[in-house]
Amino acid sequence: MSAQPPSAIELEFARRYDQEHARACLQSRPRGLARRLTFWRDEQLVRNALKVAGEPGLVLDVACGAGRFWPVLAEHANRVILASDPSQDMLNHAQTHHPQNLLKRVKTFQSSAFTIGLSANAVDCIFCMQLFQHIDSTEHRLAMLKEFHRVSRDTVIVAVRVDAHFKLRRPGAEGAQPLQLPGKAEVEAEFRQAGLRLLSHQDFLPGCARMRVYVLRKAR
Repeated sequence: MSAQPPSAIELEFARRYDQEHARACLQSRPRGLARRLTFWRDEQLVRNALKVAGEPGLVLDVACGAGRFWPVLAEHANRVILASDPSQDMLNHAQTHHPQNLLKRVKTFQSSAFTIGLSANAVDCIFCMQLFQHIDSTEHRLAMLKEFHRVSRDTVIVAVRVDAHFKLRRPGAEGAQPLQLPGKAEVEAEFRQAGLRLLSHQDFLPGCARMRVYVLRKAR
């Protein structure tokens, strides 16, 4: 499980999204009521998705950051957890972010999300809650989905921010262009193009699909 050199797509992705992704990954457990409710809802979505995926025994957390969802993944006592991130600094930070009894359950390695350093069909489930939803390029989403299809032998869990008739602006200088969110039909067509079929979806808030968690299965 050695580090893979970044592809041209990942270099472009890193240039555009690295700061936003780092902030999300480094977020500590929230203190305010609204943030605690958001954190609780995120964890509920993950538990439900894992159940739909059949409680996979070997899960790879792709672009894991500081391991925000490792405690939830570890709730299944027999689950083996692999975790990759393109940043070794982020993986090092994760080692300071969790208790030792949890860290013993997680095997981390540095790897690109576009060229994961594992063989084909290596894990039961690919889990990507933080990185995929920040991608607004069809080309980049398809490249990542096809790599997920290669490495997973069964299911893929991804979070997607979809168009809900408003635009999000990237952090940074004033006048930044709005973040272009894909429509539901667009992203679901990309799943099919990558060889993945839809098992289920959950919206962060029912009736408001700003953030949606999909469970996908490799088409046989």
